[in-house]
Amino acid sequence: MPRRHIHVTGAAEAPLRAALRALRTELAIPEDFPPAVLAEAEAAAKAPRLPAHDATDLPFFTVDPPTSTDLDQAMHLARRSDGGYRVHYAIADVAAFVTPGSALDAEAHRRVLTLYFPDGKVPLHPTVLSEGAASLLPGEPRPALLWRIDLDAEGRRVATDVRRALVRSRAKLDYAGVQRQIDTGTAEEPVALLREIGRLRGTLEAERGGISLNVPEQEIVEQDHTYSLAYRAPLPADGWNAQISLLTGMAAADLMTAAGTGILRTLPTAPDGAVARLRRSAEALGVDWPHHVSYADVVRAADPANPRHAAFLQECTTLLRGAGYTVFTDGHIPSPAVHAAVADEYTHCTAPLRRLVDRYAGELCVAAVAGDEPPEWVRAALRALPDEMADGSRRANTVERESVDIVEAALLRERVGEVFDAYVIDVKEREPAVGTVHLDEPAVVARIAGGDSRLPLGEWLRVRLAEADPGTAKVLFAPA
Repeated sequence: MPRRHIHVTGAAEAPLRAALRALRTELAIPEDFPPAVLAEAEAAAKAPRLPAHDATDLPFFTVDPPTSTDLDQAMHLARRSDGGYRVHYAIADVAAFVTPGSALDAEAHRRVLTLYFPDGKVPLHPTVLSEGAASLLPGEPRPALLWRIDLDAEGRRVATDVRRALVRSRAKLDYAGVQRQIDTGTAEEPVALLREIGRLRGTLEAERGGISLNVPEQEIVEQDHTYSLAYRAPLPADGWNAQISLLTGMAAADLMTAAGTGILRTLPTAPDGAVARLRRSAEALGVDWPHHVSYADVVRAADPANPRHAAFLQECTTLLRGAGYTVFTDGHIPSPAVHAAVADEYTHCTAPLRRLVDRYAGELCVAAVAGDEPPEWVRAALRALPDEMADGSRRANTVERESVDIVEAALLRERVGEVFDAYVIDVKEREPAVGTVHLDEPAVVARIAGGDSRLPLGEWLRVRLAEADPGTAKVLFAPA
């Protein structure tokens, strides 16, 4: 998970473009697709491999940011006669368009992930597929991997099926619209059930010790003919939607472990030192964390609309470091095989338009349900996938981290010398005059250095902006 999400809107882009272009060049980010790849994508868009099963009678809907057009998932939610629920979850079938060993396939392995810059994205697949023929756009029949997951009245999974099917979304919804419909009681049952099922799954997550981080998005907002940084707190609908994806990823992991071949998303338990550091940050930000209360319970109680809680949630993402992918074959299940934040076995399988590994996980699950051996092209690629995904994730994290630094530096560059109110949220053990501060306004978390004495961890401090250079992506404060 990235440390901070960030979104830049129209008027604020101009001062940032040069620095962001330089970052793309420095990281050798592939912008344009080779002609051979584009030709294959165009041909595949016109003639995908279509499934035999037709599920276009189900009125699916998607929930995404309003401007998104690369739609990986669509859902339909219903009650079952025994008091439980049925979740239909359609995932874009990228394998219906990408032929193993083709130029299009090779380019996907080179890119690994869609990369998100503040001023746009660099897609994993050509947009004729990712935002066109393979995307689950409303009103369009699309090949998909169709999951059917039955839950009992408490939201526990009781049956799982996945197969190829033709689906058609009826509506493209966004989080704010879904939240509004549910809050006002105007949502039809398939949408209204998102809250019901999401809450049940959230309760089960808490019972098993899992945690979902509702990390705020950092936004640039225009204000009095200038612009500044602020946090946008996620809505409850964001979390309910995420629970459907988590449910599917856990179901997929169970299918693969039962079949004996698969790839899991794993995360070791955070070391005591990392948790202790987070406790210091909580103290610094005024987040109540009694010693008898678990990390997961503190995170669940945090209010992302509260700026200090928002900063704490950003710091919580440090405990997700060390996540990776673990391959197993021939029934040799790795140990441990659990994702510590999910508190269960889990895999990535719901975003194949934007993440390479999901295409392979989906194929493994379809084969497992059918009782077939995985396709040879899947087995042949498995061993290399963890390293490919690790390289791609490092690049994506660098893009995200450097982009945030560039944006912060660009927005603060005219304010060098100004004094701000801040809280000291971290102090280096071996360099106690160096640490990290969180500003309430603007929403900046940055390095502080240059003082002669130990920084007061957990205390309010007046700080002076010493440096803000978008060219070097550097923001530095000093005690005032």
